[in-house]
This record gives sequence, C-alpha cells and structure tokens, in this order.
Amino acid sequence: MIAEGVNYRGCPSTGEKIQAIICGHLISCQPPEAFITNSSISWINSHSYVVNFTDGATLTPILSREGNETLFVCGFLCDYNGTACVFGVLISPNIFDPYLFDPRLVWSANRNNPVRANATLQLRQDGGLFLIDSDGTMIWSTSTSGKVVAGFNLTVLGNLVLFDKSYHTIWQSFDHPTDCWLPGQMTNEGQKLRSSVSATNLSEGLFTFEVQPFGFFAYIESNPRQHYVSSSLDRERAFQFPGVAFNIWEGMLFLNFAFSNARFMKFGDDGHLRMYHWEGSWSEEADLLQDYIGECGYPTVCGNYSVCGNGQCSCPQTAVDQTNFLQQINYRHPNQGCVLITPITCEHSQYHILIERKDIAYIPLYLQYGTNKTDLENCKRSCLSNCSCKAAQFQFSGPNNTMGDCALLNDVFSLTNNDGASNKTTLFIKVQNSSNLQASPPHISTEKKSKRVPAIVGSTIGASFGLLFIVLTCFAYIFRRRKGLEEDEEEFLDQIPGMPTRFSYEELTVITENFSEKLGEGGFGSVFEGTMSDGTKMAVKRLQGFGNVKKSFLAEVATIGSIHHVNLVKLVGFCADKSHRLLVYEYMANGSLDRWIFHGTWEKSLTWDVRKKIISDVAKGLAYLHEDCNNKIIHLDIKPQNILLDHNLNAKVSDFGLSKLVGKDESKIVTTMRGTPGYLAPEWLHEVITEKVDVYSFGVVILEIICGRKNLDRHQDEDDMHLISLFMRKAVERQLLEMVDKNNEDMQLHRKEAVEMMKIAAWCLQSDYTKRPSMSLVVQVLQGLVAAETDLDYSFTFPTMTTRVCGSNQEREAVVGISLPLPSQLSGPR
Repeated sequence: MIAEGVNYRGCPSTGEKIQAIICGHLISCQPPEAFITNSSISWINSHSYVVNFTDGATLTPILSREGNETLFVCGFLCDYNGTACVFGVLISPNIFDPYLFDPRLVWSANRNNPVRANATLQLRQDGGLFLIDSDGTMIWSTSTSGKVVAGFNLTVLGNLVLFDKSYHTIWQSFDHPTDCWLPGQMTNEGQKLRSSVSATNLSEGLFTFEVQPFGFFAYIESNPRQHYVSSSLDRERAFQFPGVAFNIWEGMLFLNFAFSNARFMKFGDDGHLRMYHWEGSWSEEADLLQDYIGECGYPTVCGNYSVCGNGQCSCPQTAVDQTNFLQQINYRHPNQGCVLITPITCEHSQYHILIERKDIAYIPLYLQYGTNKTDLENCKRSCLSNCSCKAAQFQFSGPNNTMGDCALLNDVFSLTNNDGASNKTTLFIKVQNSSNLQASPPHISTEKKSKRVPAIVGSTIGASFGLLFIVLTCFAYIFRRRKGLEEDEEEFLDQIPGMPTRFSYEELTVITENFSEKLGEGGFGSVFEGTMSDGTKMAVKRLQGFGNVKKSFLAEVATIGSIHHVNLVKLVGFCADKSHRLLVYEYMANGSLDRWIFHGTWEKSLTWDVRKKIISDVAKGLAYLHEDCNNKIIHLDIKPQNILLDHNLNAKVSDFGLSKLVGKDESKIVTTMRGTPGYLAPEWLHEVITEKVDVYSFGVVILEIICGRKNLDRHQDEDDMHLISLFMRKAVERQLLEMVDKNNEDMQLHRKEAVEMMKIAAWCLQSDYTKRPSMSLVVQVLQGLVAAETDLDYSFTFPTMTTRVCGSNQEREAVVGISLPLPSQLSGPR
C-alpha cells in the first residue's frame, strides 16, 4: 500500500508499470489495487510551473501520458497571476523534448467556475474526484459518491478515467466533453460541445454542437434557440467530414480522425468546428462546417444587426424620414457589428416601430417559428406588443403569399442577403423612434411641467459640466501617457548608436507595392519583397500583434541596428510610425537554408563544399555575437529557417526577435522559455541559460545539413523519425556513414569528411553545457587550427523534472511536478 498523500502518474487497467517521480526519487507505481487507501490523496494548485505559453500561463501538472505523437497532461492551468485556474487535460506534441511545448486545453472540469492558487484536487475512495477552492468552497466533483474508487488514470487517448478495484470505469472525461474532441473518442447520444465565450474566457459561450444517432446539428443558445447547421446521418454508413468520420458503433458515435493522432477538433467561440494538427505549431487543418453553410452562415460572423454578403459586413438600411437607426460599432472593423443609435427601452414602448426589410434575412436556416399560419400584420403586432422582441421574421407559405409563419427574435445576431432564397421572408427590425421620444408625454400637466423645467435644466447643465470635466481629464491622462510611451520608444530608437535609415510607412508601402510579394512569414509577422528607387531589392518584415511584437521589434533593432558582420543579415532600415513596426533587411536571393537541405520542391542540392562553407559561415556569425560585440548576444532561435543564403550561397544568420543581450560580466541569464522545439537545449528546463544554448542549436543544424533531412521527419520509419535518436544509435553501431545525405552524389563522395563534421555536431550536443565548445573554438576547428574533442558522450541525456514538495499535514498534500519520460525512454529530441 502506498502511503496517503503520494502522487502518482496513474496506472492503466492492464496493470503495466508506469514510472513516476516522488519527492525527487524514482519509483514504480503498482497496479491500481496497490494504492487503494482509507483516506484521500490531494494535489495543491501551486501556480509554479511555467509552460511555453505566450500569455504567461502556468501549469501545475498531476498526471501525464505519452502516446505515439501526443503527450497528454492533466493538472491545474492558470492565467499569469493565478487568479483564474481550471483543472483540465492538455494536449502537447510528443516531440521528445524534456518539457511541454505549446500545450492546448482539450477538457476542463470547472470552466464556468475558475479556482485560485492553492486550490486542491482530492481523490477520495468513497466519492471520486473533488475540486475545492482555496477558501474551502466545493467547486466541482465527478458525482460518483457511493462508489468505491481505486484510483484514476490518464489514458494514451487523453481520457481521464476513475476506476474501481476490478479496473471497471466509474467515470471518464470523454463522457463530459467541453469544447474539444480527440481521436478515438466515443460520443454517446445527446453529448454536446459548448463553445467558450472567447479565447481568454473559458466559460460556456453561445454555441452548441450536438451529435445524435440520426445526425448532428449546431445552434446558438438564444431565445428562441436558432439552428444554423443540420445534417442527417445514415445508420448504414459513417458520415464523413474532411479527414474525420463519425462511425456508429453499438449505439455510440466513434470519432475516427484520419491520418495521425497529433490532432484535435475544437468548437470555437465563433461557432466554427475546426480541426487542428501539429506541424511545427498547431495549425488549422480544416473548417468542418464551411461546406455546409459558407462563410455567411454563422450567426455572429458580422456581429449583431450587421449584414453579411460577398465577404463584406455592413449595416442594413434603416433610414425613415432622414433618420437612421443603426450605425457601425467600428468602421475599421465592420465585422464587429452594428448598434442601435437609440437603445430600445420598455418604458417607452409606445415609440417602438418596425423597419421592414425584404432583401435581408436572419442567418439561421432553421428558425423555430413560434406562431404558425398567421398573417403579416399579426406577426408585426406580436413583436410590438412583446418588449423582449427585438425583431420578427415572417416566412410566407400560403398560396397567395398572405399567410405564413412568424418567428419573434429576442436577439438579433448577423443577417444575410435574401436575394434568390427559396423561402420568401421579410424581416422586421424593432427600433426606438427618438424624435417622438423627445416630445413631452401627453399626460404631464402644463403646471407640473413648468415647475420642473428649471430644476431639470439646472441639474442637466450641472451634470453635463461634471461629466465633461471627467471625460476631458481621462482623455488628457490617456493622451499624455500614450504620448509619453511613444516618445520613450522614439527616444530609445534615436539613442541607438549607428542607427540605420528610418522609413515612413508610406515609403515602405510604395517600396513593396502595397506589400504584394510575400517572401515568407514567421512568429511575429510576414516578410515582403521591396525595390528601392535605385533598383536595389530589400526584404521588409512587417510585425503584427501587440505586446510581444513591440518587444521583438525593439530587440531586433537594438541587437543588429549597430553591429555589422559578413555572416549576419544587415538591417538596412526600420519604421516606427504610430502602430506600424517594420524592419528592412538586405535581400537574400536564395532564401532560407531549409529550402535547400530539406529538398522539398527545389531541384538543386548543395555540394559538400557548399555545405561545409555554410556551416563555417554560421559558426563565424555566432562567434561574433557571443564574443566580439560590446554586449554578448544570445540568438536563442538558431535553425535553418533563420539562416539565409545570398546569391553566392554565402550564409548569414537572421531573425533576432528572440535574442537576449548579456553584459560582459554576466555568465548566465534567467529568462522564460523561447525558441523552436527540437533546437532547444535541455538546460531550458531550469530557465538559467548561457550562450551554449546557441551551440546546441548549431549542433542540430549541422546534423540536418549533413543528413539532408529535418530533425523530426514523419516520413521516415518510426525508429528513424527523430534524427538525434538515429544519430545516437548509429554512433553506437559505428554506422555514421549511413546517415550522410543519400540524395546527393557529391555528399556520398565525401562521406568520411561528413562524418568528421558530425562529430563536431556531437560535441555541440553534449547534455552538460559546460562540455560544449565555444563558437570561436568551433571556428578554429573548422579552420584546421585545433583538433576537435574526441571524448564525447553520445547518450545526449536530458534531465528529468522532479516534484517540488511533499506535504506533511494530517491529510498529506503533494505539490507535484510533471512526470515526463525518462532519458532512457526517449528516442531522442525532435
């Protein structure tokens, strides 16, 4: 029996052993019956483990489970300050790095009731799982009281399971989905996906997607409920989405994702059902409902009251007697919708009028018409007499187009053009006639009115002046603050010595022909081709976003604005014009290195001499950054995509958006995790890094150049998929010659020289960063001035993460770290 309070990863019903880290010691957890206890086991939301989230979110892991291409983790996911946390399951690509990278939440227990730091998850033998906030409030439970629980487990499919002594499932998260489905998940009749309010608010939003044995449908939770997608499902065969199949099996629908399982399906806050897959980042693979309803078929595509047509959003014409009743919320962003100029109030319902529009209709195709077989006038009267009614849609059905069905809408979402529709409809939008509202109500006597006029006028003037003063004060503060921030940034840029040319946004728009020729894009923006007035070509990077973009822009300008080296891409100029942030570089005619060494659609392939020269060029550029600048510069994102080739195939290091400047007297820095999976050194786990992280990334790039393949290549056999794992095995088997690029005859002629270069890569990949060479030493080795180290460790072992503390209270509590795969279990980093 394991003592109460102990944390474990969870054992599957098959009884196989799973390794876990307990208080810094490695143990093996036994089959489920081995840890049945007479008291509860608890985990505290410590708000302490930072994962690679761009918004600073944190994760306190409890269980993890590794699949072929995915890693699932369950635990507490919190916002950056720990004030809103959910207990849930996250999916991450299983890229054999020693940490989670870009995990996505696919299930949560308490999305509508977030907890705070120090909340507790309890596993009770007599009741299942209980989530208790830091103040003792019960937030959520599995509602399995009365059942004897032996333990809980996270399966390789991402299913969180409670089981009894016989390993029978008592409760599972797959039966209670939130807004995501996973490959292999079964959906029982009536199960639903509910969208979130927004990307930052995980509470249940407006949209619902429901699957029934007879089909599926999507609707918006309004009054009345409005369906916008509906499709029947033939029981004799599966229903197919692009890459997805709903298969009926024993009364349930089995969600079968085609291709790999590094995927998940998410029902978004905009009502879209999208498939995401991992290809270096989570990317949208398919919009599964698009073929059914088109872009204008979504109820909120253009915002409230706005009309969707031909890919554009606009307010409907509602002018009466030169009075318009609707206006756009934001003219620059028409998809935000329209708003009534004068809000509707029930106190003045006598001034409500209906604006008739025969050319537009409410978007949902499956309106629940509350009044059947009525006439047009009765439909209008029903809406006017009901204060909650914001609009009415009448659908004609009689032989003479006099009778039909009436739907009263308490919410008016997006509208659509009705031209050519099979069902003839008319929409009536309720508005407040403000001109009538300004007239005096007839029941107020002249005497009372005359007495109230001075008081009303006086109070109105006083309130107006007070409000005006407050508004002006706020505007002045905001203006001064914004101006001060902009001036600080302008002053910062102007103080950088040797600053390159400063361009206006209009100049760069002309140079790039309105940004028409895109060369590529990265994490912070896109790169466009431009031509100066003298015919010189340039590459213009336009940064997009907010906080991180400004940091990236300042880092890029500060880093390379005043340094010059033949193996570093030259920053020609920049633009800091209001909200526009652009960087202008020298043009590199042959693009990035990855297009050449990974072959793809390129017909040419690099010779051994060219590859050797590229490796030397990159080494010289990094050596300059690390040792020859006024401040040491750590690039932090060395990879083939950030190595550019000019017309003579000379290599230059680019993209300094993540770089870090370090003082000459500093040997280490503390920073948040950044960079690209597969190229990150293992010491990133500790967040204390040196310039040796660039050396590690350089070693990965050497291997890719020599082998002519990516460090993670899913087209290879499973054992050969991960390049560094393959490198480790071939080194032990003394078969490194087999790794040299087989698609290039010249590389095969120089295999022995290539293997010697691979040994330099192994030196750079040492797990102990103190044993890696400096980049200046690498340059000397490449020049033949010194010999390379030969006593190398080819295991490339990664450190594992340990638990943080083990409590000693009466009911013991464990604040756990994540139990990730041990080095011996890894096939190598990506």
